[in-house]
Amino acid sequence: MKVRAQPRPQTIAQARAELSSRLEARRDEIEAAVMNRVYAVSDTSDLDPTYAEGLKAAVAAAVDYGFAAIELGEDRSEPPPPVLLAQARLAARAGVSLDTVLRRYFAGHALLGDYLIEEAEESGLRGNGLQRLLRTQATLLDRMLAAVSEEHGRESRQRPSSTERRKGETIERLLAGEMVDVSGLNYDFEGYHLALVAQGDGVAESIRDLARSLDRRLLSLRRDDGVFWAWLDMRCQADYEQLKRHLSTRWPAMQFVALGVPGRGLAGWRLSHRQAAAALPIAQRRPGSVVRYCEVALLASVLQDDLLATSLRQLYLTPLVAGRDGGAVLFETLRAYFAAERNVSSAAAALGVNRNTVASRLRAIEETVGHRLGSCGPELETAVRLAELPVSRC
Repeated sequence: MKVRAQPRPQTIAQARAELSSRLEARRDEIEAAVMNRVYAVSDTSDLDPTYAEGLKAAVAAAVDYGFAAIELGEDRSEPPPPVLLAQARLAARAGVSLDTVLRRYFAGHALLGDYLIEEAEESGLRGNGLQRLLRTQATLLDRMLAAVSEEHGRESRQRPSSTERRKGETIERLLAGEMVDVSGLNYDFEGYHLALVAQGDGVAESIRDLARSLDRRLLSLRRDDGVFWAWLDMRCQADYEQLKRHLSTRWPAMQFVALGVPGRGLAGWRLSHRQAAAALPIAQRRPGSVVRYCEVALLASVLQDDLLATSLRQLYLTPLVAGRDGGAVLFETLRAYFAAERNVSSAAAALGVNRNTVASRLRAIEETVGHRLGSCGPELETAVRLAELPVSRC
Protein backbone atom coordinates (compact mmCIF):
# COMPACT_ATOMS: atom_id res chain seq x y z
CA MET A 1 0.00 0.00 0.00
CA LYS A 2 1.27 3.42 -1.00
CA VAL A 3 1.76 5.90 1.76
CA ARG A 4 0.65 9.41 0.74
CA ALA A 5 3.52 11.85 0.94
CA GLN A 6 2.92 14.65 3.40
CA PRO A 7 3.59 18.22 2.14
CA ARG A 8 6.99 19.43 3.21
CA PRO A 9 6.83 22.08 5.90
CA GLN A 10 7.67 25.58 4.76
CA THR A 11 10.96 27.12 5.67
CA ILE A 12 10.92 30.27 7.78
CA ALA A 13 11.86 32.31 4.70
CA GLN A 14 8.99 30.83 2.69
CA ALA A 15 6.52 31.45 5.49
CA ARG A 16 7.68 35.06 5.85
CA ALA A 17 7.39 35.57 2.09
CA GLU A 18 3.84 34.23 2.12
CA LEU A 19 2.97 36.40 5.12
CA SER A 20 4.32 39.47 3.33
CA SER A 21 2.23 38.60 0.27
CA ARG A 22 -0.93 38.13 2.34
CA LEU A 23 -0.47 41.46 4.10
CA GLU A 24 0.32 43.20 0.80
CA ALA A 25 -3.04 42.03 -0.54
CA ARG A 26 -4.70 43.86 2.37
CA ARG A 27 -2.55 47.00 2.10
CA ASP A 28 -5.44 49.41 1.38
CA GLU A 29 -7.46 48.03 4.28
CA ILE A 30 -4.47 48.20 6.64
CA GLU A 31 -3.50 51.75 5.66
CA ALA A 32 -7.10 52.92 6.11
CA ALA A 33 -7.32 51.28 9.54
CA VAL A 34 -4.00 52.80 10.63
CA MET A 35 -5.13 56.25 9.44
CA ASN A 36 -8.30 55.91 11.50
CA ARG A 37 -6.25 54.96 14.56
CA VAL A 38 -3.86 57.88 13.96
CA TYR A 39 -6.75 60.33 13.69
CA ALA A 40 -8.24 58.95 16.91
CA VAL A 41 -5.09 59.68 18.95
CA SER A 42 -5.60 63.45 18.89
CA ASP A 43 -7.97 65.99 17.37
CA THR A 44 -7.08 66.64 13.71
CA SER A 45 -9.79 69.17 12.85
CA ASP A 46 -7.49 72.20 12.98
CA LEU A 47 -4.26 70.68 11.67
CA ASP A 48 -2.07 72.62 9.29
CA PRO A 49 -3.20 71.37 5.82
CA THR A 50 0.36 70.59 4.73
CA TYR A 51 0.95 68.50 7.87
CA ALA A 52 -2.42 66.76 7.52
CA GLU A 53 -1.68 65.86 3.89
CA GLY A 54 1.75 64.55 4.93
CA LEU A 55 0.17 62.23 7.52
CA LYS A 56 -1.20 60.03 4.72
CA ALA A 57 2.17 59.74 3.02
CA ALA A 58 3.86 59.02 6.35
CA VAL A 59 1.40 56.24 7.21
CA ALA A 60 1.91 54.65 3.78
CA ALA A 61 5.70 54.82 4.18
CA ALA A 62 5.62 53.36 7.70
CA VAL A 63 3.39 50.47 6.58
CA ASP A 64 5.69 49.83 3.62
CA TYR A 65 8.71 49.87 5.93
CA GLY A 66 7.08 47.28 8.19
CA PHE A 67 6.13 45.05 5.26
CA ALA A 68 9.66 45.13 3.82
CA ALA A 69 11.14 44.00 7.12
CA ILE A 70 8.99 40.87 7.14
CA GLU A 71 10.96 39.41 4.23
CA LEU A 72 14.29 41.17 4.71
CA GLY A 73 14.65 40.76 8.45
CA GLU A 74 16.16 43.20 10.93
CA ASP A 75 19.75 43.03 9.65
CA ARG A 76 18.92 43.85 6.04
CA SER A 77 16.26 46.48 6.69
CA GLU A 78 16.89 50.01 5.47
CA PRO A 79 17.00 53.08 7.76
CA PRO A 80 13.63 54.77 8.45
CA PRO A 81 12.21 56.36 5.25
CA PRO A 82 13.04 60.07 4.73
CA VAL A 83 9.33 60.92 4.47
CA LEU A 84 8.92 60.01 8.15
CA LEU A 85 11.70 62.40 9.13
CA ALA A 86 10.21 65.16 6.97
CA GLN A 87 6.83 64.61 8.64
CA ALA A 88 8.45 64.87 12.07
CA ARG A 89 9.85 68.28 11.10
CA LEU A 90 6.43 69.34 9.81
CA ALA A 91 4.87 68.21 13.09
CA ALA A 92 7.27 70.39 15.07
CA ARG A 93 6.55 73.39 12.85
CA ALA A 94 2.79 72.77 13.05
CA GLY A 95 2.90 72.70 16.85
CA VAL A 96 2.13 68.96 17.13
CA SER A 97 3.82 67.72 20.30
CA LEU A 98 6.37 64.91 20.26
CA ASP A 99 4.14 63.02 22.69
CA THR A 100 1.29 63.05 20.15
CA VAL A 101 3.63 62.00 17.33
CA LEU A 102 4.97 59.05 19.33
CA ARG A 103 1.51 57.97 20.49
CA ARG A 104 0.45 57.82 16.84
CA TYR A 105 3.41 55.58 16.02
CA PHE A 106 2.63 53.26 18.93
CA ALA A 107 -1.04 53.08 17.90
CA GLY A 108 -0.16 52.28 14.29
CA HIS A 109 2.43 49.70 15.32
CA ALA A 110 -0.05 47.92 17.60
CA LEU A 111 -2.66 47.75 14.84
CA LEU A 112 -0.15 46.46 12.28
CA GLY A 113 0.88 43.81 14.81
CA ASP A 114 -2.74 42.64 15.06
CA TYR A 115 -2.92 42.16 11.29
CA LEU A 116 0.46 40.43 11.26
CA ILE A 117 -0.55 37.88 13.91
CA GLU A 118 -3.91 37.32 12.20
CA GLU A 119 -2.22 36.37 8.91
CA ALA A 120 0.80 34.55 10.42
CA GLU A 121 -1.20 31.42 11.29
CA GLU A 122 -2.45 31.12 7.71
CA SER A 123 1.05 31.49 6.29
CA GLY A 124 2.49 28.82 8.56
CA LEU A 125 4.60 31.17 10.66
CA ARG A 126 4.34 30.30 14.34
CA GLY A 127 6.36 29.64 17.44
CA ASN A 128 9.96 30.87 17.35
CA GLY A 129 9.59 32.15 13.79
CA LEU A 130 6.70 34.41 14.74
CA GLN A 131 8.47 35.56 17.91
CA ARG A 132 11.56 36.56 15.89
CA LEU A 133 9.38 38.46 13.45
CA LEU A 134 7.62 40.36 16.24
CA ARG A 135 11.02 41.23 17.76
CA THR A 136 12.10 42.55 14.36
CA GLN A 137 9.00 44.75 14.17
CA ALA A 138 9.68 46.04 17.69
CA THR A 139 13.27 46.87 16.73
CA LEU A 140 12.08 48.77 13.65
CA LEU A 141 9.65 50.72 15.81
CA ASP A 142 12.53 51.67 18.14
CA ARG A 143 14.54 52.88 15.14
CA MET A 144 11.66 54.95 13.82
CA LEU A 145 10.90 56.47 17.22
CA ALA A 146 14.55 57.39 17.78
CA ALA A 147 14.92 58.97 14.33
CA VAL A 148 11.57 60.78 14.52
CA SER A 149 12.27 62.06 18.05
CA GLU A 150 15.65 63.41 16.96
CA GLU A 151 14.20 65.22 13.93
CA HIS A 152 11.28 66.65 15.93
CA GLY A 153 13.61 67.81 18.70
CA ARG A 154 16.09 69.39 16.28
CA GLU A 155 13.30 71.31 14.54
CA SER A 156 11.75 72.38 17.84
CA ARG A 157 15.07 73.67 19.16
CA GLN A 158 15.66 75.92 16.18
CA ARG A 159 14.96 79.52 17.06
CA PRO A 160 14.72 82.51 14.77
CA SER A 161 18.26 83.61 14.02
CA SER A 162 17.63 86.16 11.28
CA THR A 163 15.17 88.84 10.24
CA GLU A 164 13.35 86.38 7.97
CA ARG A 165 13.00 83.81 10.74
CA ARG A 166 11.73 86.42 13.18
CA LYS A 167 9.22 87.57 10.56
CA GLY A 168 8.13 83.97 10.06
CA GLU A 169 7.58 83.46 13.77
CA THR A 170 5.54 86.67 13.98
CA ILE A 171 3.35 85.64 11.03
CA GLU A 172 2.75 82.14 12.40
CA ARG A 173 1.85 83.51 15.84
CA LEU A 174 -0.48 86.02 14.21
CA LEU A 175 -2.16 83.24 12.22
CA ALA A 176 -2.59 81.32 15.47
CA GLY A 177 -4.58 84.24 16.90
CA GLU A 178 -1.94 85.63 19.25
CA MET A 179 -1.61 89.35 19.94
CA VAL A 180 1.84 90.28 18.62
CA ASP A 181 3.67 93.42 17.57
CA VAL A 182 3.27 93.70 13.78
CA SER A 183 5.08 96.99 13.31
CA GLY A 184 8.11 95.23 11.84
CA LEU A 185 6.10 93.56 9.05
CA ASN A 186 5.50 96.76 7.06
CA TYR A 187 1.98 95.71 6.13
CA ASP A 188 -1.42 97.26 6.81
CA PHE A 189 -3.74 94.71 8.40
CA GLU A 190 -6.78 97.02 8.54
CA GLY A 191 -7.83 96.81 4.88
CA TYR A 192 -8.76 93.97 2.52
CA HIS A 193 -6.34 91.10 1.91
CA LEU A 194 -5.97 88.26 -0.57
CA ALA A 195 -3.88 85.27 0.49
CA LEU A 196 -1.85 83.15 -1.92
CA VAL A 197 -0.15 79.85 -1.12
CA ALA A 198 2.24 78.66 -3.82
CA GLN A 199 5.01 76.20 -4.59
CA GLY A 200 7.55 75.60 -7.33
CA ASP A 201 10.91 76.84 -8.55
CA GLY A 202 10.98 80.63 -8.85
CA VAL A 203 7.56 81.08 -7.28
CA ALA A 204 8.77 83.78 -4.87
CA GLU A 205 9.93 85.99 -7.73
CA SER A 206 6.71 85.34 -9.66
CA ILE A 207 4.63 86.60 -6.75
CA ARG A 208 6.88 89.62 -6.27
CA ASP A 209 6.47 90.42 -9.97
CA LEU A 210 2.72 90.11 -9.51
CA ALA A 211 2.72 92.57 -6.61
CA ARG A 212 4.88 95.04 -8.56
CA SER A 213 2.70 94.84 -11.68
CA LEU A 214 -0.43 95.49 -9.62
CA ASP A 215 1.32 98.11 -7.45
CA ARG A 216 0.11 96.36 -4.32
CA ARG A 217 1.85 95.91 -0.98
CA LEU A 218 3.09 92.37 -0.39
CA LEU A 219 3.65 90.37 2.80
CA SER A 220 5.35 87.05 2.14
CA LEU A 221 7.13 84.17 3.82
CA ARG A 222 9.03 81.21 2.39
CA ARG A 223 8.66 78.20 4.65
CA ASP A 224 11.25 75.49 5.17
CA ASP A 225 9.05 72.97 3.35
CA GLY A 226 9.31 75.02 0.14
CA VAL A 227 5.76 76.42 0.34
CA PHE A 228 5.46 80.18 -0.17
CA TRP A 229 2.86 82.18 1.79
CA ALA A 230 1.84 85.62 0.56
CA TRP A 231 -0.78 88.31 1.12
CA LEU A 232 -1.65 91.26 -1.12
CA ASP A 233 -3.61 94.25 0.12
CA MET A 234 -6.71 94.75 -2.04
CA ARG A 235 -8.15 98.25 -2.31
CA CYS A 236 -11.33 97.23 -4.15
CA GLN A 237 -12.99 94.54 -6.28
CA ALA A 238 -11.29 95.97 -9.38
CA ASP A 239 -7.90 95.04 -7.87
CA TYR A 240 -9.08 91.46 -7.48
CA GLU A 241 -10.37 91.26 -11.06
CA GLN A 242 -7.06 92.66 -12.37
CA LEU A 243 -5.14 90.10 -10.33
CA LYS A 244 -7.23 87.23 -11.74
CA ARG A 245 -6.59 88.40 -15.30
CA HIS A 246 -2.86 88.63 -14.63
CA LEU A 247 -2.69 85.15 -13.13
CA SER A 248 -4.76 83.54 -15.89
CA THR A 249 -2.42 84.77 -18.63
CA ARG A 250 1.05 85.01 -17.12
CA TRP A 251 1.51 82.31 -14.49
CA PRO A 252 4.51 79.97 -15.12
CA ALA A 253 3.61 76.46 -16.21
CA MET A 254 5.42 74.48 -13.47
CA GLN A 255 4.39 76.56 -10.47
CA PHE A 256 1.39 75.84 -8.25
CA VAL A 257 -0.68 78.67 -6.78
CA ALA A 258 -3.90 78.69 -4.73
CA LEU A 259 -5.91 81.78 -3.81
CA GLY A 260 -8.17 82.41 -0.85
CA VAL A 261 -11.13 84.79 -0.86
CA PRO A 262 -10.43 88.50 -0.16
CA GLY A 263 -11.15 89.32 3.48
CA ARG A 264 -11.03 92.39 5.68
CA GLY A 265 -8.97 93.01 8.78
CA LEU A 266 -7.00 90.44 10.72
CA ALA A 267 -9.87 87.95 10.69
CA GLY A 268 -10.14 88.19 6.91
CA TRP A 269 -6.34 87.96 6.58
CA ARG A 270 -6.33 84.69 8.54
CA LEU A 271 -9.38 83.20 6.82
CA SER A 272 -8.10 83.98 3.33
CA HIS A 273 -4.84 82.17 4.19
CA ARG A 274 -6.63 79.10 5.52
CA GLN A 275 -8.68 78.96 2.34
CA ALA A 276 -5.62 79.23 0.08
CA ALA A 277 -3.77 76.57 2.10
CA ALA A 278 -6.75 74.21 1.81
CA ALA A 279 -6.82 74.69 -1.98
CA LEU A 280 -3.07 74.08 -2.45
CA PRO A 281 -3.37 70.25 -2.71
CA ILE A 282 -5.65 70.77 -5.72
CA ALA A 283 -3.25 73.28 -7.27
CA GLN A 284 -0.43 70.74 -6.85
CA ARG A 285 -2.37 68.44 -9.15
CA ARG A 286 -2.82 71.15 -11.78
CA PRO A 287 0.60 72.69 -12.53
CA GLY A 288 0.43 76.06 -14.24
CA SER A 289 -3.21 76.67 -13.35
CA VAL A 290 -4.57 79.13 -10.79
CA VAL A 291 -6.86 77.48 -8.24
CA ARG A 292 -9.32 79.72 -6.38
CA TYR A 293 -10.78 78.39 -3.15
CA CYS A 294 -14.23 79.77 -3.99
CA GLU A 295 -14.35 77.43 -7.01
CA VAL A 296 -13.06 74.29 -5.25
CA ALA A 297 -14.28 74.70 -1.66
CA LEU A 298 -16.15 71.38 -1.50
CA LEU A 299 -13.37 69.48 -3.24
CA ALA A 300 -10.74 71.02 -0.94
CA SER A 301 -12.75 69.94 2.11
CA VAL A 302 -13.09 66.42 0.71
CA LEU A 303 -9.31 66.11 0.30
CA GLN A 304 -8.88 66.96 4.00
CA ASP A 305 -11.57 64.53 5.15
CA ASP A 306 -10.59 60.91 4.55
CA LEU A 307 -14.00 59.64 5.69
CA LEU A 308 -15.84 61.88 3.24
CA ALA A 309 -13.48 61.09 0.33
CA THR A 310 -13.74 57.34 0.91
CA SER A 311 -17.53 57.52 1.28
CA LEU A 312 -18.01 59.51 -1.94
CA ARG A 313 -15.90 57.00 -3.85
CA GLN A 314 -17.87 54.04 -2.47
CA LEU A 315 -21.30 55.64 -2.89
CA TYR A 316 -20.91 57.06 -6.38
CA LEU A 317 -17.66 56.21 -8.18
CA THR A 318 -17.42 52.48 -7.45
CA PRO A 319 -20.94 51.66 -8.79
CA LEU A 320 -20.35 53.69 -11.96
CA VAL A 321 -16.91 52.19 -12.65
CA ALA A 322 -18.36 48.68 -12.25
CA GLY A 323 -20.64 49.23 -15.26
CA ARG A 324 -20.03 48.67 -18.93
CA ASP A 325 -16.85 50.28 -20.38
CA GLY A 326 -15.80 51.22 -16.86
CA GLY A 327 -18.50 53.87 -16.77
CA ALA A 328 -16.72 56.01 -19.39
CA VAL A 329 -19.91 57.09 -21.18
CA LEU A 330 -21.74 57.84 -17.94
CA PHE A 331 -18.82 59.87 -16.58
CA GLU A 332 -18.62 61.82 -19.85
CA THR A 333 -22.34 62.54 -19.63
CA LEU A 334 -22.08 63.68 -16.02
CA ARG A 335 -19.19 66.03 -16.80
CA ALA A 336 -21.15 67.62 -19.64
CA TYR A 337 -24.32 67.78 -17.54
CA PHE A 338 -22.63 69.53 -14.63
CA ALA A 339 -20.65 71.83 -16.95
CA ALA A 340 -23.97 72.84 -18.53
CA GLU A 341 -25.32 73.69 -15.07
CA ARG A 342 -27.64 70.66 -15.15
CA ASN A 343 -29.29 71.64 -18.42
CA VAL A 344 -30.04 68.47 -20.39
CA SER A 345 -30.36 70.21 -23.77
CA SER A 346 -27.05 72.05 -23.38
CA ALA A 347 -25.33 68.87 -22.25
CA ALA A 348 -26.70 67.01 -25.30
CA ALA A 349 -25.38 69.74 -27.61
CA ALA A 350 -21.95 69.57 -26.00
CA LEU A 351 -21.87 65.79 -26.39
CA GLY A 352 -23.22 65.80 -29.95
CA VAL A 353 -26.19 63.56 -29.10
CA ASN A 354 -29.92 64.18 -28.79
CA ARG A 355 -31.69 65.24 -25.63
CA ASN A 356 -33.39 61.87 -25.10
CA THR A 357 -30.02 60.10 -25.09
CA VAL A 358 -28.73 62.31 -22.28
CA ALA A 359 -31.98 61.89 -20.32
CA SER A 360 -31.73 58.11 -20.71
CA ARG A 361 -28.14 58.09 -19.49
CA LEU A 362 -29.03 60.21 -16.48
CA ARG A 363 -31.78 57.76 -15.55
CA ALA A 364 -29.26 54.94 -15.85
CA ILE A 365 -26.93 56.85 -13.51
CA GLU A 366 -29.69 57.28 -10.96
CA GLU A 367 -30.45 53.56 -11.08
CA THR A 368 -26.76 52.68 -10.74
CA VAL A 369 -26.05 54.86 -7.70
CA GLY A 370 -29.48 54.34 -6.16
CA HIS A 371 -30.31 58.05 -5.74
CA ARG A 372 -32.13 60.72 -7.73
CA LEU A 373 -29.85 63.43 -9.13
CA GLY A 374 -32.02 66.03 -7.47
CA SER A 375 -31.13 64.67 -4.04
CA CYS A 376 -27.44 63.85 -4.55
CA GLY A 377 -26.33 66.28 -7.28
CA PRO A 378 -23.69 68.21 -5.27
CA GLU A 379 -22.22 65.03 -3.79
CA LEU A 380 -22.10 63.27 -7.16
CA GLU A 381 -20.54 66.29 -8.87
CA THR A 382 -17.88 66.49 -6.15
CA ALA A 383 -17.19 62.75 -6.51
CA VAL A 384 -16.73 63.14 -10.28
CA ARG A 385 -14.34 66.05 -9.76
CA LEU A 386 -12.47 63.99 -7.17
CA ALA A 387 -12.04 61.18 -9.69
CA GLU A 388 -10.63 63.61 -12.25
CA LEU A 389 -7.86 64.84 -9.97
CA PRO A 390 -4.45 63.46 -10.96
CA VAL A 391 -1.93 62.34 -8.35
CA SER A 392 -0.17 65.25 -6.62
CA ARG A 393 3.20 66.26 -8.13
CA CYS A 394 4.58 67.14 -4.67
